Amino acid sequence: MLAQAISDEPKDNVAVVSRNKILKTAAIYGANSSGKSNILSAMNTMISIVLSSVKLNDNDPLDYDPFLLSTNRGRPSFFEVIFLIDDLKYRYGFELNSTLITDEWLFRSKINGKKETALFGRTEEGIGVSELNFPEGVGKEENTNNNRLFLSLCNQLGGAESKKIILWFQKGINIISGIHSDMYSDYSKKMFHEQIEGCEEAKLFFSKLKLGFKDIETREIDYDLDMFGDNIPSDIREKWVKVHKDKKRVELITKHSIYDENGNIIRSDSFNIDNMESEGTKKIIQLSGPIFDTIYSGKALMIDEIDAKMHPLISHYIIELFNNPATNPKNAQLIFTTHDTHLLSSKLLRRDQIWFTEKDSMQQTDLYNMMDIILPDGSKPRNDTNFGKNYLAGRYGAIPYIINE
Repeated sequence: MLAQAISDEPKDNVAVVSRNKILKTAAIYGANSSGKSNILSAMNTMISIVLSSVKLNDNDPLDYDPFLLSTNRGRPSFFEVIFLIDDLKYRYGFELNSTLITDEWLFRSKINGKKETALFGRTEEGIGVSELNFPEGVGKEENTNNNRLFLSLCNQLGGAESKKIILWFQKGINIISGIHSDMYSDYSKKMFHEQIEGCEEAKLFFSKLKLGFKDIETREIDYDLDMFGDNIPSDIREKWVKVHKDKKRVELITKHSIYDENGNIIRSDSFNIDNMESEGTKKIIQLSGPIFDTIYSGKALMIDEIDAKMHPLISHYIIELFNNPATNPKNAQLIFTTHDTHLLSSKLLRRDQIWFTEKDSMQQTDLYNMMDIILPDGSKPRNDTNFGKNYLAGRYGAIPYIINE
């Protein structure tokens, strides 16, 4: 996410990395079914393909999900990402269908350089490797199965540069759902249970939000070995019991003050968050692990439907955590989808941080930036206008068209 040459506030939303101006946050708006979630899903699919490639056997199918509303539905799917590692910029991508990798490429350049160096390229005819710039790939071209990535093979065989790139896919980006946040509660359980980096910052975060509890802790409890009852086959149940009977599981608990009839605090009680806290509070706690892991590591975080189950002011505060250099010293990045127009404000986001998705006449998703928009008078959207009001009025597109009869 590179910043454009505009003088928008807030200035803190831009970080300078090796003379490149990068954006710390980006918002994606659009109507329902416009493809917002698919942007994040595509990145998640790419990561999954890269990390699972090493496990594939010769004839295993690939994760191929073509666009079905076109006669070209059999064309390969295209994936490409540009990212930074240390002081280098990489451009890596591939194309695939259900049975084979049809194309694959890797380029490298200096962060502030314009000239790219080709490290390797792959087509259905074969793989070409630069002996000078990517020696770890030389001699491995013929060992690559049609359904496996060459980059993955080079990493498996000890390539140092390919290992760094695979590690970026493994640890450089988190992608989570704001709707199904319970799927990521293990992040938070581990953070609070092991008291790892980000734990105290998360507690301060909760305190500022005034969620109603004064502390958060963990405790280990036994697995309920009868939790399934007779709902699953006995052999599966027996295997599950055998694995878990001597293990503990971690649960999150919140500490609440208990008051007498005069409003005096007389003690504190502990509550299991799953049973006693609101859906919104549970979501905030569950997301705290990925949020503070990302900030502490200087990674990227993508959240689909950040505003689901949460008050707009809390979503606003999470975005500010990333925009503020004091709370985000390693320049972690946040990309999120939302319908919340309260976040569509020039006081929170620059114009180049705002993106929209809209389907064209062929039902294909078009992703465009606010700075790409040309208004009827030939001008671009101004920074001193009400973004939210203009968006709902249809000046930026990407809104639902409702037929009133």
